[in-house]
Amino acid sequence: MSKLFDMTSPVSFGALRTFVEIGRQGSIKRAAQELNVTPGAVSQQIKALEARFGVQLLERGNREVKLSAHGLRLFGEVAPAFTQIDAAVQLLDDRRPGPRSLVVSTTPSLAACWLAPRIGRFTAQHPDIEIQIETSVQLADMTGGAVDVAIRHGSGNYPGLNAALLFIPQLVAVASPSLLIDGPLSHPADCLRYPLLQDRDRADWPTWFELHGVKPTRNARKGPSYADDALLIQGVIAGQGLAIVRDVYAALALDAGSIVLALDAPVPTSAGYFVVVQPGRMTVPKIAAFRRWILSEASVGIKPT
Repeated sequence: MSKLFDMTSPVSFGALRTFVEIGRQGSIKRAAQELNVTPGAVSQQIKALEARFGVQLLERGNREVKLSAHGLRLFGEVAPAFTQIDAAVQLLDDRRPGPRSLVVSTTPSLAACWLAPRIGRFTAQHPDIEIQIETSVQLADMTGGAVDVAIRHGSGNYPGLNAALLFIPQLVAVASPSLLIDGPLSHPADCLRYPLLQDRDRADWPTWFELHGVKPTRNARKGPSYADDALLIQGVIAGQGLAIVRDVYAALALDAGSIVLALDAPVPTSAGYFVVVQPGRMTVPKIAAFRRWILSEASVGIKPT
């Protein structure tokens, strides 16, 4: 054990928990929210720890806090223990009789366009598991136990977590049937004759054009931009213009006929969607059940059956 603990007076378990949460969150305010206490109470706990050890644990700036060298050392020793404690408590909670709650974190678009239309099948198979879907464009914190499963979009490289590939989406050009009354377009460059709806970064149209050998013009970045593909699809349905979206998001609307492919010219993306869990919680029954189910759903294609 570290010499930081080689002292005679007891160390407050609650203060250590508070310190670990600050290390995880990188913020006193966020740690206070996670622990359901006031920021002042968090600060007092840290001051007590610093007085106990006789060292500075945090480097405080105007808007953020960082762990000092001593803080990093302490965090490295105690954080894994709290992760194990949280996992053990959660495992016992999960084995209690009665409904079990499963928190799944994902992006708003994937939740609206892919997960929500399918989740009823999981509920039918596992009526004793109550699903809670949380959406955010930020990566979910898997260390505190508040999120059981995350569905992340990226490379799949998530240190300390187990990530299994669900699918790799493609970029497709879509439009309202009323906008393309003469049918699909013949060439990618034909899209430039129509209003274009943009993603948040205005990057998808230029990327799609470039991969099809079309030199992007200034018009390729013009047009209203939307924060996510689910909103883009709603704009397309309303006839506002053409959009580039991921096929996994467009499948339902395409199947319903509310949108159509502007032309059949998909472009593969470089990132995939992964189901992510903590390795130590892989065998928790509710998590194992959901992981098996979602991998099975992904294996049958992007359209719901």
